[in-house]
Amino acid sequence: MRYSVFEKPLRVYGVPHFDRTHRLERLPSELRERLDLPDTCDMVHLGSRTMGGRVGFRTDAKRITVGAKLETLAPDPGMGRYACSSLAVYFGKGESWRFAGLVCPGSWEDMTPSKCFEHDGGMEDIMIYMPRNEVISDLWIEVEEGAAVCEPTGYKYGDKPMVFFGSSITEGGHAAVVTNAYSELLSRWADADYYNLGFSGSCHGQLELADFISGLNPGVLFYDYDHNAPTADYLEATHEPFFRRVRELMPELPVIMMTAPNYAYMPEADRRRSIIRRTFENALAAGDKKVWFVDGKEYFTGRDAHVCTTDTVHPNDFGFHLMAEKLFPVLKEALGL
Repeated sequence: MRYSVFEKPLRVYGVPHFDRTHRLERLPSELRERLDLPDTCDMVHLGSRTMGGRVGFRTDAKRITVGAKLETLAPDPGMGRYACSSLAVYFGKGESWRFAGLVCPGSWEDMTPSKCFEHDGGMEDIMIYMPRNEVISDLWIEVEEGAAVCEPTGYKYGDKPMVFFGSSITEGGHAAVVTNAYSELLSRWADADYYNLGFSGSCHGQLELADFISGLNPGVLFYDYDHNAPTADYLEATHEPFFRRVRELMPELPVIMMTAPNYAYMPEADRRRSIIRRTFENALAAGDKKVWFVDGKEYFTGRDAHVCTTDTVHPNDFGFHLMAEKLFPVLKEALGL
């Protein structure tokens, strides 16, 4: 029996407005085109990618085949196929989630990867994580005749998803697999739904994206685009105005303001931190009780401070885990856990 992502009981998470549009994309085409700026932004492509997209269901099948049709499949200089082009499959729920493996293209020409996973046959939640880099037009599962396939249990905190807004780091670069990015770690630890709006090299604090986020009914915003601001002057000109637009549209939204994690290697790092800190302190001075500040300088410290990135910019899996460990207590406070 075969089930498509476009039909129930499969449930799509992390893809804005999928129930209405039935399109596997993070931003609608008209918004992507409006934000696409030659030589500075690639929103037409990046907004079509599915980082953060997930498909959930429950089944008692003993064999589950997962497949997808990819519209793009291109090498990434910083990430291999496991990292940027594969689907990750998890069994379980909440703290019991366990990694089952990857659906990885067999070559750079394999546009329809699939893989069969063995399962113990008990009724259990399954979650399929879509690739970071690729555009997907279809995703499906196949189970043996007579196996039950039902709607997923759902997230404990699913009514108001978390939103992660920022750079290629926010988008999961350079995790070894998509589920090792800090956003995915926090989602599993908190059992909370989320949208990933990280756009590699193209997240410049555009006010239109604040408007878009407001339509997602978020429960918390991770405000994390420091690294994509081309200069400290640009960051200063855009950081607080973006926050003010967010606050105007969503007066009660918890906002976690973050600075870049690669402090030791970043030009103008101290000035950038002070700019973001100023936005935070100005909010506090105005009586805002729904803001938090997380200093990226504190992520990577001690003996192993210099083994946390792949290229002095993007965290590796160790770096992402350290980020998540610092952010999780703040997230719990923001959500009132």
